[in-house]
Amino acid sequence: MREGAMFHPRFLAVLTSAALVAATLWGLVSNASAQVVIPTNRNTLIQQNELQTLQNQLQRQQFQQQQQLYREQDRQIVPKPRPEVPIVKQSCQSQVIGTTISRVCR
Repeated sequence: MREGAMFHPRFLAVLTSAALVAATLWGLVSNASAQVVIPTNRNTLIQQNELQTLQNQLQRQQFQQQQQLYREQDRQIVPKPRPEVPIVKQSCQSQVIGTTISRVCR
């Protein structure tokens, strides 16, 4: 590579930041221009906002209903009881040999 063709990392970071700022500003300007209310289309804009509001409410209700169903299903699932495992007792025998008592467990 030639020396003049390489860019300094700091320059690339500044260039990337500038591009992000420009893209963000362009998005804000284009969004703001989309909200310009033309008197003939005012009712249409109001209807679209009302429709969006109703859709959001419906989605919230559906989500809440789904969560209620999940909770009901969770309540119906009965945890399995712990399995009964037989306890094996040790069989111990005491042996007296002279003055010593010894215990043998198996």
